[in-house]
Amino acid sequence: MITVVGTGTGAPLDTAALDAVRAASLVVGARRHIDAAGLPPGTARVVMGPLAPALDAIEERLAKADAADGGVVVLASGDPGFFGIVRALAERFGPAELDIRPGVSSVATAFARAGLPWDDAVVVSAHGRDPRTAVNACRAHPKVAVLTGPGGGPAELGAELMRRADTRTLVVASALGDPVHERVERVTPAEAAGRDWGGAVSVVLCLDEERVLAPVRTVAGARLTPDRWALDEDEFTHRDSMITKFEVRALALARLGPRLGDLVWDIGAGSGSVAVECARFGAAVVAVEKTADGVERVRANAAAHGVDVRAVHGAAPTVLSDLSDPDAVFIGGGGRELPAIVAACARRARRTVVVALAAIDRVPAVRAALSGAGYDCDGVLLQSSRLAPLPGGVSRLAAANPVFLVWGTRPSSSLPDLSEGVVQ
Repeated sequence: MITVVGTGTGAPLDTAALDAVRAASLVVGARRHIDAAGLPPGTARVVMGPLAPALDAIEERLAKADAADGGVVVLASGDPGFFGIVRALAERFGPAELDIRPGVSSVATAFARAGLPWDDAVVVSAHGRDPRTAVNACRAHPKVAVLTGPGGGPAELGAELMRRADTRTLVVASALGDPVHERVERVTPAEAAGRDWGGAVSVVLCLDEERVLAPVRTVAGARLTPDRWALDEDEFTHRDSMITKFEVRALALARLGPRLGDLVWDIGAGSGSVAVECARFGAAVVAVEKTADGVERVRANAAAHGVDVRAVHGAAPTVLSDLSDPDAVFIGGGGRELPAIVAACARRARRTVVVALAAIDRVPAVRAALSGAGYDCDGVLLQSSRLAPLPGGVSRLAAANPVFLVWGTRPSSSLPDLSEGVVQ
């Protein structure tokens, strides 16, 4: 049996945990945990560094164990089942071999120090992972906890957010549970970016102060996916029916696949209907619109639907150089610049580019731009007719303007490795 003891955030081990530690034939953990445990002189120990050698040492000890053996104890910070070592141990030795004694996680402690509930928080790890997932979660959601690591601490988060989502407040929790060194500081993203935080940061909370208290919930975690999508046009403010129709939006969303941790661009956003719908699925979204009144409509529609969309006033492809690389791009406008816009987006997108076109003449150039960038290209002509009332309580079919939807998808062999950025 492997006993996994969560040390919490500084509280002394209880009597049962101490008894298990002192009876163990092997204790594995960080040096500070082993030093604090007061091990008997003859106890074998492995100071945790790279994970694989520690797992090998545990396996070797278990193979030699007999009835009188005190077993293996693994000491871990916080709650070891929450982004901790339990996953690796269960995969290697099986859940039945584990006796897990959880402590209070650093995330729970950080929210307690901030005086906030956290059943509605998104929790993401930037420890040993691509920090872009954490950054995009912070951009899209009002309450996010980031477990930090080298290259993914408050300075790096602040540097990204000060340019992309400067309305956020960061709560930086360091050395949680340490009676002498614990610090919990509220800073702006710019302040976080300008400091050297050292290696004691436990967790960073990223908060949108205006939306930090959500209604009472029955399901913990990130907001559930929307109960419906491809919303009616009258659910958005728009000008002269200049809006992506819901039939087109439905297929565009299916091809974009917006999700938590993604960044989506909506180019030529108009009313921002596609941007808003992507944000409702949990993605971070940037809407690029060249008209000032269009930018205001995007912001108004995002506010009306309770999502965070960053509206950028400017013309593509010029303004794209200032944006972070997207996972997916929707292009709903562009005029004569459309081939150049598609080519620029195809160079930057990590997964897919979707283009809506009213003019058949532009389809070949769009396909050429996507294929030239190495994408697998496909498309469809959408022709829909909606029911419209006639006198006498009957209906006719009213044809909508046909729209070409063309999309390109990066072949799986050329996709960047995102496995280290996935929220687990």
